[in-house]
Amino acid sequence: MREFEDENGATWVADIGTRPGMDFKGRYYFVARPGDGDRDQEVALDDVRWNSEKTARRTLRTMSGVELRRRLRAAIGRASQPIRGQRRIPTSG
Repeated sequence: MREFEDENGATWVADIGTRPGMDFKGRYYFVARPGDGDRDQEVALDDVRWNSEKTARRTLRTMSGVELRRRLRAAIGRASQPIRGQRRIPTSG
């Protein structure tokens, strides 16, 4: 999990979502939600995918603020297209 600010100074949290099932390739994907924890406003990009939780965590840790904001803009723009089977996984640690 990683906090960052959007262009307007609002706090967001970048996180990892996961798809259930036996297909593990690209199972983990980018999720962002407002810093206040409002899950109703959570958005995702299912084309930003990782094969392992370890890789997903490392990538989020090393993404620049510019990259996180770019991903957020893309996710908000696609928010009208929900991901089937979407489930956020805890990323503490």
